[in-house]
Amino acid sequence: MPRLPPRLRRWADALLRQLTVVAFALRDPRTPWGPRLLAVAVLAYALSPLDLIPDAIPLLGLLDDLLLVPLGVALVLRLLPPEVLNDARAATGPSPLADLRRRLGRPAAVAVVATWLALALLLAWLLLRGRSPGPGA
Repeated sequence: MPRLPPRLRRWADALLRQLTVVAFALRDPRTPWGPRLLAVAVLAYALSPLDLIPDAIPLLGLLDDLLLVPLGVALVLRLLPPEVLNDARAATGPSPLADLRRRLGRPAAVAVVATWLALALLLAWLLLRGRSPGPGA
């Protein structure tokens, strides 16, 4: 695997740390429902192997990850109450990836699967709703 340039590596480490902060804030009972739901969506998208735009599409496939995840994280962090954000930042250890895996594990997997299943069901419902025969058909 090729080594990332130092600047890109620092950016990726910072994004991972912020994702860990979002994960800690999600588990905090003081987190309001709006930011909580957005945090679930952002973490599910960040951890999901599925993308809105497949990575196989040149440039666009990678741009969605480089734009959607950081923008989602920034929005969650902006919506969090200051005391929740400060406590989540304090709880983030020196190894965010290990903390994220240890703390989220199964709940994260369930959230990812549930989110994609809900989106697939919604899409199927929308597609089938448009195909139903009208009266007298």
